[in-house]
Amino acid sequence: MTLFERLKADAAPQWAAYTQHDFVTQLGDASLPQECFRHYLVQDYLFLIQFARAYALGVYKSPTMADMRQSLAGVKAILDTELDLHVSLCAGWGMSRDEIENAPEDTPTMAYTRFVLDAGMSGDLLDLQAALAPCVMGYAEIGARLHTEGADHAENPYRSWIREYAGEAYQELAGGFAAWLDGTADQVLTENRYPRVLSIFEKACRLEADFWQMGLDVAQSES
Repeated sequence: MTLFERLKADAAPQWAAYTQHDFVTQLGDASLPQECFRHYLVQDYLFLIQFARAYALGVYKSPTMADMRQSLAGVKAILDTELDLHVSLCAGWGMSRDEIENAPEDTPTMAYTRFVLDAGMSGDLLDLQAALAPCVMGYAEIGARLHTEGADHAENPYRSWIREYAGEAYQELAGGFAAWLDGTADQVLTENRYPRVLSIFEKACRLEADFWQMGLDVAQSES
């Protein structure tokens, strides 16, 4: 069992609340109100800026050149691919990159990003990886599941999002992250330390669920 699989099993309630959230279900069946998705996209763009900084922190925290290269790959994936996906989707609704980047951060966005950065600042590379893992691995799982269910059909307005995270490039990135997590754990993880790593992972899962809920709350506040 990989470390990710162990964390996922031991945090099963938190993982399920995150990866099977109503936001994800509605995104898959195309019933998600577009104002919810737009708000999520803008906030996720702002989130990813901080996530790129977290990966950059991983470069600093890396004990080896291989670890530094893996962290750098995470930075590049965000800056070169994921942010552009968000911009292209938002452009379809008449929103420019400047508008997105100048939007205010919502409270769940601030809570999650600062948690990840704090985990990395106060701990080592493994602590940072445990905070990053729910986002990296969860989006891969969600994208693959929705694709398998046929949710990325031509009539679904969210098909581009689903295809991005179900696609080969992102799936390979997630697989590389899982292997990277295992490599770090082989060097520094002990059974005495495991509860701390699990706690970081669980908290990040809860913050991911809060992030989805933030999107749904937009529709509730406007109804």
